Amino acid sequence: MKRGDLFWAELKPRSGSEQRGRRPVVIVSNDGFNSVPNWRSVIVVPVTTSKRQAGRSPTTVPIVTRASNLTDDSIAVCHQITTLDRSKIQTHIGALTEASMRAIENGIAAACDLGPLTQ
Repeated sequence: MKRGDLFWAELKPRSGSEQRGRRPVVIVSNDGFNSVPNWRSVIVVPVTTSKRQAGRSPTTVPIVTRASNLTDDSIAVCHQITTLDRSKIQTHIGALTEASMRAIENGIAAACDLGPLTQ
């Protein structure tokens, strides 16, 4: 499991307007943590195909099928970054490009008021 990988994950329990159910997630936690077998948590950004989420830019980032191995164009919902137990991470889907990860990092920065990232 590496930063930038896409996995199917089980996002239950959740409440309110949080993304829930079985859905793709992007791994955003540090590879140092991701490589430690006893480190049980992983930081992820949930992914949706909801057109309603697309309008919430700059905290939503488009992910096109050709760059992701997803079956539909999707949206990374960076304002819903969350931590999951590894037991909720399921099947590997693929990996995002460096450009897609930079866009997600900027989406997280906008959601957390960290200012724009450079690189």
